[in-house]
Order: sequence, then structure tokens, then C-alpha cells
Amino acid sequence: MSDEQEKVVDLMKDLHIGMLTTFGPEGPRSVPMARQQVEPSAELWFISARDTRHVEDIARDPKVHLTFSSNATWVAMSGRAQVVDDGAKLEELWTTFAEAWLPGGPEDPNATLIKVDVDEVEFWDTPGGKIASLVSLAKTKLTGETYDADHGTVQTS
Repeated sequence: MSDEQEKVVDLMKDLHIGMLTTFGPEGPRSVPMARQQVEPSAELWFISARDTRHVEDIARDPKVHLTFSSNATWVAMSGRAQVVDDGAKLEELWTTFAEAWLPGGPEDPNATLIKVDVDEVEFWDTPGGKIASLVSLAKTKLTGETYDADHGTVQTS
């Protein structure tokens, strides 16, 4: 694994909710999704209800975009999604958070998984968080130099 791939996996540890953008007949649509797992092999897993528009969109066109952010970190990904019916994997990834949308638990026939195989990742990170961001902003205002942030792109395929 490259240094930049390791950086992305590390950044994702604290980014649990992201926006999943699918491409359906009415154009792009983004919905918030709770990330269940990040694999160093560039796979992301999500628990979803089967009867949703984003699941329908994935069946038509597997291309997706994902964005995650915090006060000091931004990650954008593109890849291909697939709906996965795997009871054992669903049980493994199940959390009480998922029960807010699927109260029947992992046995709920409407519960399914979305697996995203990531092709490309772009990230921006401001080490030091909010204080470092404020210092960089002040530096930009005073000196005209650009904002200090780590930036990189990772091709996974």
C-alpha cells in the first residue's frame, strides 16, 4: 500500500457519514450514508434499505461518487457500486445505528449491503485541525500565500 493510500485509510477512520451520489434517470442524486467499513483494498461497505431510489439507481448505473468531510479533512471518491445480498456480511457489519432505518435488524428482508469498489480518491487535509486552518487563513490574508493543506490523488485500479 502506498503512503497516500495509507493516508486515505487513516483519514477515513474519523469520517463515518458521507454523501453517496448515484446517477439515475432524473440525473445525479446524493443521500447521506453511514460508512460501515473501509478496506485498505479500496472497498467501502454500507447498509441500506433495498427499496430506495439509490439502490435502484445503482442497479441501472453502478457509477457512484462519495464525499466525506470534517472541519479539517475532505475526501472525494469515485467508483462502482453493487448491491450485495450476503447475510453473514450484513450480520458482521450490523450496528444499532442501522436499526434506526431498518428496525427489523439484519434479518429484515429489506436490509441489504452496498459495496463500493473505489477507483480514485482525492483528499485535502489540514493537519492540526481547526487551529491550523485558522493560522493558514491568517497567513493567506497577511502574505498572499496559499492555504496550507495536504492534497493528493490515489488511483486504486
